[in-house]
Amino acid sequence: MSRVVLSLGSNLGDREAHLAAALGAIAPELVSEVYETPPWGGDDDQPAYYNVTAVAADPGRGADDWLELAQELEIAAGRVRDPERPYGPRTLDVDLIAVWDADGSPVRRAEPRLELPHPRAHLRAFVLVPWQAVDRDAELPGRGRVRELLREPGLAADARALRRLHPIWSEHHE
Repeated sequence: MSRVVLSLGSNLGDREAHLAAALGAIAPELVSEVYETPPWGGDDDQPAYYNVTAVAADPGRGADDWLELAQELEIAAGRVRDPERPYGPRTLDVDLIAVWDADGSPVRRAEPRLELPHPRAHLRAFVLVPWQAVDRDAELPGRGRVRELLREPGLAADARALRRLHPIWSEHHE
């Protein structure tokens, strides 16, 4: 059984609708509440994001399959990539944070198309805070326990800038 942690974000259009549609296609086991977060990466001239972290499992999906699904969901939401603004606004962003194989081993990849675990996840409170909220024992492969990462001074300050809003998955999943 392949297991994945995904970070989903949206700051253009109907942010909740974009997230809900993507979650419907992913069919996750766990979904964090929605967090409103400031833009990340130095491109601050854009609206705040809505972010959620989802944990899903599927016996038939490997890392490449999860990546393909993430890209399909972004396209379906009308995402347009601007090479001039790699951290710019988007209708939907779906990042693979970590993937585990059927035997529970973390997938490690360092390719232009896919890096696993996500190379910047340990720096992003908007990924770690929601993940910790749905999995108290979460561990980012190669980096350690999420709760420990969140104690880093820079991340602790970033975490305080997140605003927890409300559940999204329970509203849309039956």
